[in-house]
Amino acid sequence: MDFDYSLDFQKIDFRQHPELYRVGKGEQGVLLVEPYKSEILPYWRFKTPEIARQSSEKIYEMFLHYLEQDDFVGADMARKFIQMGYTRSRRYANHKSGRKYKKTSGGGSSNKEVLPLEVDPVKAESAAIFKAKWLEAKTNTKYLQLLARHKQMYEI
Repeated sequence: MDFDYSLDFQKIDFRQHPELYRVGKGEQGVLLVEPYKSEILPYWRFKTPEIARQSSEKIYEMFLHYLEQDDFVGADMARKFIQMGYTRSRRYANHKSGRKYKKTSGGGSSNKEVLPLEVDPVKAESAAIFKAKWLEAKTNTKYLQLLARHKQMYEI
């Protein structure tokens, strides 16, 4: 089931109402779902490999803590932040500006021109650090069990 963007995210505490949470695809909702966004976001950094290592380890530690509490929504949000650490640092590794497309007139997707690659090995290393943690999180046995249970209970 797709992530439900129609919810009033300003008012919902997803720790109290996990039945309203939808996993969606990839990183959907990562900056919307509270209180998890506020708990995890302060630790999300990827500027250098050392910062990325500290960040990914801290967020993975939070991921494990949420799992210990059987808090699937928290664990999934931590997984999404780790995944976003990978995708954002990978984007900056490929494009110094962080933008993949050149701005063009017209605004339509057919007018997008892909900027040339400017490989940044430092950001690529940050991406690799987050990717390893993301793979660890998304294949965690307890996470997969809670994911299946959540989908069975709430995403029929």
